[in-house]
Parts: sequence; C-alpha cells; structure tokens
Amino acid sequence: MATSPFDIGVVGLGVMGANIALNLASHGTRVAGYNHTSEKAEAFSRRATNELGSSGVAIGSSDLPAFIRSLGTPRILLLMVPAAAVDEVLDELGAYLQPGDIVIDGGNSHYPDTERRLKQLAAQGLHFIGMGISGGESGARHGPSMMPGGEEAAWRHLRPLLEPAAAIATDGKPCVAWMGSGGAGHFVKMVHNGIEYAIMQLIAEVYDLLHRGGGLDNAHLHHLFASWREGPLASYLVEITADILIQPDDLGTGALLDRIRDQAGQKGTGRWTSEAAFDLGVPTPSIDAAVSARGLSGYYAERQHASRHLSGPLSTSPDSLQARLAGALEAGMLLAYAQGLHLISAANATYGYGTSQATVAHIWRGGCIIRAGMLETLAEAYVRNGHSANPIFEPGIAQRLGTLESDLRAVVAQGALGGIPLPAFSATLAYYDAWRSARLPANLTQAQRDYFGSHTYERLDRDGRFHTHWTQGGQAPGA
Repeated sequence: MATSPFDIGVVGLGVMGANIALNLASHGTRVAGYNHTSEKAEAFSRRATNELGSSGVAIGSSDLPAFIRSLGTPRILLLMVPAAAVDEVLDELGAYLQPGDIVIDGGNSHYPDTERRLKQLAAQGLHFIGMGISGGESGARHGPSMMPGGEEAAWRHLRPLLEPAAAIATDGKPCVAWMGSGGAGHFVKMVHNGIEYAIMQLIAEVYDLLHRGGGLDNAHLHHLFASWREGPLASYLVEITADILIQPDDLGTGALLDRIRDQAGQKGTGRWTSEAAFDLGVPTPSIDAAVSARGLSGYYAERQHASRHLSGPLSTSPDSLQARLAGALEAGMLLAYAQGLHLISAANATYGYGTSQATVAHIWRGGCIIRAGMLETLAEAYVRNGHSANPIFEPGIAQRLGTLESDLRAVVAQGALGGIPLPAFSATLAYYDAWRSARLPANLTQAQRDYFGSHTYERLDRDGRFHTHWTQGGQAPGA
C-alpha cells in the first residue's frame, strides 16, 4: 500500500464497491480498497490504473492490517458488502479500529439492524453511519443518490467526500444530504425501494393493459413510453421501459421482453416497507399491492393451471385507454411518492429521526432509480408546507390529483371490465377515494368488533368509550 494516507477505505470490491470507490477517486478523494480475495483486489487496482492513471489515488489490497494502516485518521471505512455479512465484517474490523473512527454501511441493511449496530459501535467510541445508495452500477460510478444517517458528528468528515461524488440535480445541487439520527438513512432507502416497487408495478400494468389486453405490439408501446420521457411522466423508470420494449433477443429472434419469464424476483426491501407501514399504522396500499403482485407472479406453474379453469374476459380498448393512461400513471406515481413520504413522517414521529421530507425529495431528483421530474413539485410542496405529513394535503398537489382522478378511475374500470389485473392502480384509486371520504364504513367495523369481542367504540355525539349488549337473532331495534 502507498505510504501517503488515504482519505477513505472501501471494504468490498464487488460491482457496487469498486464503482463507488472509483467514483470517489475520480473527484480527488484518495481511496484504498479492500477485498478478502486477492483476485478482486488486484482487478480493482488494474481498473483504477486504466481509468484514473498511475497516480495511486486508488489502489486495492487483500491485506487487511496493511489496508487499515494506510488510512488517515479518523479512519473512514465504507462497507460495500451484502447486508447479511455486515456483522461478520464489523467483527473482523473491530480489532483494528480506534475511538473516533467512522464506519459507513453502504448496503441495503434493514434499519433495525442499523439501529442495533449504531449502539454497539457507539459503546466502543466509534461513529456508525447507515447510508442508502441508489443508482445501480452506473450510478455508483458516475453519481448516485446517497442517504446517510446515524451519528451526525461524523457528517462534517463525510460531507466533503460524498458531495462531489453524488449525482447532481437540475439546479446544480448534489443528491446527498443528512437524513437524520439512528437508522434514518437506511429507513429512507427502504422507503425509496418500496416506492420503486409501486412505480414499477404501475408501469407493468400499463404494459399489460395495452399489450395483453389491447393487442398492441412492443414497437407501438415503445413509441408511447418514449413520448412520456418529457413532461409530467419524465422519469428514469419510464425512460428505461421505452428502451426495454425494443431490445432485441440476442439469443434468438424478436424482442427480448417476449422471452422473459413473467416471474418477478425481490430481495425483501419492498416487504420491509410494507411491514414498517403496518407497524407505524400508515396506509401504503400501492406499495403493498406491488409486493403482493411480485409474490403472486412467483406461482408460475399454478397460474398456468388456473388459467385453463378460471373464466373471465380478456380484452380492452387500446384507443380509448391511451388518452387516459398518462394521467392515470401520473396520479399513481404521485400517490406512491406520497405514501412513502407519509411513512417517513410517521417514522420521524415515532423514532425521532428528524428527517426532512423536502430534503428527501430533493436528493431523489437525480442519480436514483425513482428519480423523476415530479419530485421537484413534491419538494416544493414540502417547502411551502413543511408541517404536512402527507403531500396530498398541499393545495397544489390536491388540485393536480383532482385533475387526474378521472383518468385513474377510467383505467381501473377498463381493467376490471377487460379482465386485466391492476392491483397497484386499483389500490391507488381506493387510497385516493378513502382520503377524500369524510366518512368511512369503519363505524360498522367497530360495531362488529364490539359485538363479538366487547372491544367498545366511540360515538359522534358524546365523549367516552361505549359497549352495547347487541340484539341477536335479527330482532330490529324498537321492534
């Protein structure tokens, strides 16, 4: 290793680790990389020389003690390892670390694990940061969105390193900011992934409505999605969908998309988002529906069998749908973001993170998978009304949703009549309609709970909790 101290050490030189290390080095940060296998360490050193020259600004090693000695103080270590390996890596590093050192977990760790590790390392005098990173392989190399949280005392050391390496939003600001205390960074990244699930499912349902239901070919759909690259739907996920639709099959003929098995995988962050929402009592039905849709897609053989025995329609009118789909998708995306941001607000109230929803929306504008033009609108809504838990309460957002709701309603109706499952669109419409309902049928639910379980209920006309000895056998009151 070089004798001059390195500014940061990156542990784990897989795809994401190597790319984030090279990104940091490209912006003047001296980076030492460590991997327990010499092959990856040597490959990283060669790549660093090829991409950055022979300045020694980035170098790899498989010698852990030498790697640690090469770092300046306080030592800053960025772990880019799978979530399941973080505890093992921390144990391995423990013998070499000193009070005041900073350890960043840059993987997709579950936020309760981050909370636990923060307390464990704080007892040793170490600063622990849980940092979500979004942008995939390309983003890691050229500018991701980064969401650090934990020990705020460490932020002054990290900020000069991370800001130059982050994606840059349209206003020139870096897409990295302090998310708050405890597990805030990984909580925000988890919510990001939940929103990602919802938007991907909404886009998949647009595709299904027009392709399987309406009979439109991939070329036609490509032109439709390409036309949405500008305007209200401008977003990374819409952009890549247009590309995917015309990707040729390199192992055969025709479109690659038509050869991909309709069985979606998941790594668990979407499910974590739904679980957190249930724990905090926040409705996130669009995200929940997307998680369930992926789960149902996994029953591949069972669906093939059921499709031969369960009857129903299978057709839609693509001409009447296309004019409505842009508005429906915009409404769906807005409400998916709203659900995630509402969940972050609830986490603030319960866990005391201190996360700014406006800041979250700002750093999601570039680099990350859910980047979209409408995040600017959402950020502005929070700037105007920072006390709102849910951005749909902000007048500008509410007015826009009022303009779009008829499109959302028409698309859900068309899907139902045509036999095309639209779990995310349907859940999103129900979410919107529930919020605009001054009265919901929960009064009946409470009466039922009191009937069979004596759970009591509240009244509209007087204070207190009440229990009723309910009439049985169908005898009407007063009869």
